[in-house]
Amino acid sequence: MPADTAKTVKIGISLIAWQNDDLPDLTAAFTTEGAMEDAARIGYAGVERGRRMPADTDGLRAYLDRYGVSLCGGWCSGNLHVATVEEEFAAIRQQVDQFTTLNAPCIVYAECSNTVQGMVNTPVSQRPKLSRDEVTGYAKKLTELAKRVRDAGMTLSYHHHMGAMIEDSHDIDWLMDGSGPEVTLLYDTGHLVFAGADPLAVLDKWGDRVHHVHFKDVRPDVLTRVRDGDRSFLDGVRAGVYTVPGDPEGCTDFQAITDRLAAMDYAGWIVVEAEQDPAKSPPYDYSKLGFEHITQICGRSGLRIER
Repeated sequence: MPADTAKTVKIGISLIAWQNDDLPDLTAAFTTEGAMEDAARIGYAGVERGRRMPADTDGLRAYLDRYGVSLCGGWCSGNLHVATVEEEFAAIRQQVDQFTTLNAPCIVYAECSNTVQGMVNTPVSQRPKLSRDEVTGYAKKLTELAKRVRDAGMTLSYHHHMGAMIEDSHDIDWLMDGSGPEVTLLYDTGHLVFAGADPLAVLDKWGDRVHHVHFKDVRPDVLTRVRDGDRSFLDGVRAGVYTVPGDPEGCTDFQAITDRLAAMDYAGWIVVEAEQDPAKSPPYDYSKLGFEHITQICGRSGLRIER
């Protein structure tokens, strides 16, 4: 692709490798400030919001500016499955307004009212499984919520997640089929592979709905142990099921994925989000590896990186 027609993407990172909110003991030796310094030094253009960053908008803006990075999204724990659209919009309105003010690309919305992802003693196989009709009903509510989020100036990107009711490719199909275009998709390679889905097939089917991208890889030997042992999601994280793009222990063809992103004219964020045990996988080294690998494959795909 000629350089003057190449689509521009930005590379961001979630600080979860340094500051794991679900397993705080895993990253107790690391500070958010140190993580921010590392991310900026590596070259990441943005970070997703973490729980240990300033909560107020002015404080968060100053915090990001101190390290020269943008806000490239952030997790939003959804409760829509058991709440009304009105109740849920009121509950997330502060985050929506903050992210709009700070020019974030989206809120990363995931249903958490019935998930087992944070339950260390509950196998991921015990996650809630809804029928297609139930997912379709949820998708209609989600569309109404996404319209309100859009009208407030922000985009809702739905995060399929291990241990949640929207986890595998069938769940994603049902959610996307049942919802309007106001509901965009956060495309997460690591969760797709963990769920047994084909990342390329999902991208080919729902690429027009993808608004935000998370890149992480999976170590297949660890995944096999988690599945065979009927372990929890957090057991998998602690054991090292996830890693960054470019790690030879991973199994995902990220070059093929970036080729597809380029072909569909994707021009958003690619965010590294790979929670690991820092004692086994030093966050700076692995985050640098991920950044360098993405830089290389984007270049080969014709995706220009905005610094």
